[in-house]
Amino acid sequence: MKAGGKGLWGWMFFDWANQPFHTVIVLFVFGPYFASQVAEDVVSGQAIWGYAIATGSVLMALSAPVLGAVADAQGPRKPWILAFSLVYVIGAAGLWYAEPGMADPLPILVLLAVALIGAEITLVFVNSLLPEVGPREELGRISGSGWAFGYWGGLVALAIVLGLMTPAPGSDKTILGMAPVFGLDPALGEGARASGPFSVLWYVVFMVPFFLWSPDAGRRPSGTAGAVAEGLRGLKATLAGLPSRPSLLAYLLSSMFYRDAILGIGTFGGIYATGVLGWGMFELGIFGLVILIAGALGAWAGGLQDRRRGPKPVIVFNIVLLTAAAAAIMTIAPNEVLFIAVGTAEAPSALPAVAFYFCGAVIGATSGSLQAASRTMLVHQADRERMAEAFGLFALTGKATSFLAPFFVALATDLSGSQRLGVVPILVLLAIGLVLMAWVRPEGDRREA
Repeated sequence: MKAGGKGLWGWMFFDWANQPFHTVIVLFVFGPYFASQVAEDVVSGQAIWGYAIATGSVLMALSAPVLGAVADAQGPRKPWILAFSLVYVIGAAGLWYAEPGMADPLPILVLLAVALIGAEITLVFVNSLLPEVGPREELGRISGSGWAFGYWGGLVALAIVLGLMTPAPGSDKTILGMAPVFGLDPALGEGARASGPFSVLWYVVFMVPFFLWSPDAGRRPSGTAGAVAEGLRGLKATLAGLPSRPSLLAYLLSSMFYRDAILGIGTFGGIYATGVLGWGMFELGIFGLVILIAGALGAWAGGLQDRRRGPKPVIVFNIVLLTAAAAAIMTIAPNEVLFIAVGTAEAPSALPAVAFYFCGAVIGATSGSLQAASRTMLVHQADRERMAEAFGLFALTGKATSFLAPFFVALATDLSGSQRLGVVPILVLLAIGLVLMAWVRPEGDRREA
């Protein structure tokens, strides 16, 4: 290991610190709360939530390649990580003000977009440090282990929120049989609202090992002004040279579509279960635990396969499996599985819930494995001396068009008035990503020795 065991653990602690934003805020607690209690109704809530995620993603992606290019010219990444960590903290902390039925939820959606920008740009810089952590042949295992560690962090954070802050359905006590801590009032949605400040506290505490232990890139001789000019020149040259690097270009395009689909599934999974199956916070919490455990195991197992076979087979296999699981979810309703009626309104069947949990486990495992293999694949495709720029482009292709899944899911939901039909765009994005992987070479555009 280049950085040693302590440096490796320091780098992985970012995944642990950052995961509650996605798990607690976007997926399983705050997002469903916003759609069901803050917005006018769950369908319009799903739509405006998607528009906010899309807006934040576009703004982040347009700036990420430029920031990455400048960071490559300067060298160290930790100052950038610190700056955008502050952006995340401001946005996530402000979610506390999302009161039930508020007349104008726009300020909350703006804060959500700010938090997303901070969380995602810090991820760009942290990912660019992956080659500093270990030798090339170990990067797949390291990436998978880091992603799995992050899932375990999200699992612990979600368990704390459900056990101490959010009451179980039909009760004023949590699943641990106790009143919400700090006098949080369930009638005012304070348990879900507190997930924002809680995620901030979690992030601040667990970023300390990252800043103390993880490696950083060395400083380069360019001053600030010189680094900006050099970075912009390098970015221009990289963009102009993309047509001559067909493997890198195909991978950026492929990952643009399949990662956008993952974002869509993550953004709307909890909201979908709330609206279609009528699940409350307790059922969503269990669903979240299932996804996180499966995600951790999937990322870890995918990392081992990545080390053995390389990232491309891992990516292709998991796109196919994820597509099947997302398609299956469309067939599930309170009294339907695979569009086949099960049970009745008077005697409901447990099969739809079991099937939804199973699909969630598959989605969690494949998403974890895909995300981990994706960043190691980019290391194989990119130039080491321009790694932050490469991950900036990775963010651009993954996020500049990340409005596609939220926007088209929101649009399909609006036009059809059906949450189930809103899932169709996600299947299309996965199919396009799978086709484009055919042009990706495992070791990129490098010539054979």
